[in-house]
Amino acid sequence: MNLFGNAVRWRSIAKEALDRTAIVAKFLCLLHVANTYICTPTLVYGPSMLPTLNLTGDVLLAERVSHRLGKVGPGDVVLVRSPVDPRKSLTKRVVAMAGDKVTFVVDPRNSDRVRTIVVPRGHVWIQGDNIYASSDSRQFGPVPYGLIEGKILCRVWPLDGFGSLNH
Repeated sequence: MNLFGNAVRWRSIAKEALDRTAIVAKFLCLLHVANTYICTPTLVYGPSMLPTLNLTGDVLLAERVSHRLGKVGPGDVVLVRSPVDPRKSLTKRVVAMAGDKVTFVVDPRNSDRVRTIVVPRGHVWIQGDNIYASSDSRQFGPVPYGLIEGKILCRVWPLDGFGSLNH
């Protein structure tokens, strides 16, 4: 009888462990889907978006739906897969969309020479807010729209800067 009692107890423990494991697995799947397709936090640092973003780093919340619906436009701050190094993501401001004419200073540190181009179909023109310290479309040209990973909703850290990034 004792052997039968132990078997029933172990069966109950094993069932509870499996149930809890299934709950954790479902939660992790939900977290993955939300992070990949809905919104994600991202750490951004460096001088390219000064004064909008801090040099030492900000945590931003990027939503991943708008760009899939074509709801990204000039003025929006976006998370973009780097066209130069696909292992990196960039945070830049959309300056122009397909068909728009863009006039920009080629090398603002060394000259006043400007250039004008028309953004090709299926591309966007992105620039950092700090034109003196930003690697952006001025160096690598228009970026394919498909490289946009998300649109920045707000800054969540540091707390004194919490809120929208509207210019």
